[in-house]
Amino acid sequence: MNLSAPFIRRPIGTSLLVLGLSLAGLAAYAELPVAPLPEVDYPTLSVSTRWPGASAEVMAAAITTPLEGQLGQIPSLSRMSSVSGDGISQITLRFDLDRDIDAAEQDVQGALHAASALLPPTLPAPPTYSKANPADVPILSIAVSSRTLSLREVDDRADALLAQRIAQVPGVGLVAKSGGQRPAVRVQADVRALAARGLTLEDLRAAIVASNVHLPTGSLGGARLDHTLVTDDQLVDAAAFRTLVVAERDGRSIRLDDVASVLDGVEDEEAGAWVDGRPAVVLDVLRQPGANILEVAAGVKALLDTLRATAPADLDVEVVIDRTATIRAGFEDVRSTLVLTVLLVVLVMFLFLRSARATLVPGVAVPLSLVLTFGVMHLLGYSLDTLSLMALTIATGFVIDDAIVMVENIARLIEAGRRPYDAALEGARQIGFTIVSLTASLVAVLIPLLFMQGIVGRLFREFAVTLAAAIVLSALISLTLTAMMSAHLLRAEPTPGERTRL
Repeated sequence: MNLSAPFIRRPIGTSLLVLGLSLAGLAAYAELPVAPLPEVDYPTLSVSTRWPGASAEVMAAAITTPLEGQLGQIPSLSRMSSVSGDGISQITLRFDLDRDIDAAEQDVQGALHAASALLPPTLPAPPTYSKANPADVPILSIAVSSRTLSLREVDDRADALLAQRIAQVPGVGLVAKSGGQRPAVRVQADVRALAARGLTLEDLRAAIVASNVHLPTGSLGGARLDHTLVTDDQLVDAAAFRTLVVAERDGRSIRLDDVASVLDGVEDEEAGAWVDGRPAVVLDVLRQPGANILEVAAGVKALLDTLRATAPADLDVEVVIDRTATIRAGFEDVRSTLVLTVLLVVLVMFLFLRSARATLVPGVAVPLSLVLTFGVMHLLGYSLDTLSLMALTIATGFVIDDAIVMVENIARLIEAGRRPYDAALEGARQIGFTIVSLTASLVAVLIPLLFMQGIVGRLFREFAVTLAAAIVLSALISLTLTAMMSAHLLRAEPTPGERTRL
């Protein structure tokens, strides 16, 4: 059976078929995402809870433990870790590799809703979750500063104008803000003054909480009209807190400034960030597990260009850390190595064959096999990363073998006196099974990598599949295009004696 005969007899159809597939491969190359490594991150969600003023022991007992009890019942949860600190609890959930992160998000939301009845009623805000691993390195760090605005105003604008918009970019898992100074009222209790009036710190805390609420007041109903009562009894600055009545003793009102010092301040006085010597707010952008780093970074940068045009002129927005720069540099280095490898392979063939025609026939098979492999990678959802490009670089030495074997056998028959067309038909028939068996043996070597488990197996699976695809495509090209080109390009070389007579 001669697999190459139909293609040898139809050179125009073969050429058009190969040309169409090549254009599809080039189009797929332009669509392939770029990443440092194959996207095999574990689906990870982070649950954070804040309770200002609570110690690490209280956070662990009242917040972390109830949440872990509910979250631990989620299916496909492979690992759960938690950290409890002063005023904050953070639980990291890692799911199985095959777990869809959107489905896991719904399960986490349901578990948090079930755990809400077990949490303290005085918790200022419910737990929040994000599709990001807190151990990941931010892909971008954006500094927001101003030469005229105060840091408190910069924080408000960075939160309203930038952080919320960036969090909506596809692939962004979390926007962590640091260095800002959110306004707060600091109450420094005088223990002696409290004791002299028979009060405790708990009495002081309860009075502040009870007097600083914003709840529905009610309504007034009449014969013709109903009026909804709207009152704003929230306290926003130190002056309003100072006159707060804490308790009544002997018919005398004890106000907050009688037993404490009330000052306008910030939530965290020890947090800060500086850019070029100026205080700034830093936004760290973390990607979702599985999202392409370069695509997410490009989306955030495009959004920043749009926001700069609409943001106030006195607000400076600058990208201070861009992790994608090193990723792109590494990608360009590996890609240049791949191009250089192809050129060296063709050069070595020319040095040995000493014929441009004989070099062109197998030389076309090398870049063509790689271009068609790009199409397979696009169909499988792979990316251009270090491992896939390394597989293509290694494949350069394999894909040339099939073409050389085909050309060598056809050239041998031409030297024996056969016409190039007849030699191509007979040579392809003789060597076709050899090329198929050679390809099968090379692909069989990669089978252990294809069946490796865990994150290492997922990493090298893309490498193995890419290399196997290039090898299989090189065999198909050798049986089709290389055989056809040999029939129409190879010529019988004159012997040394014939050259002398000529």
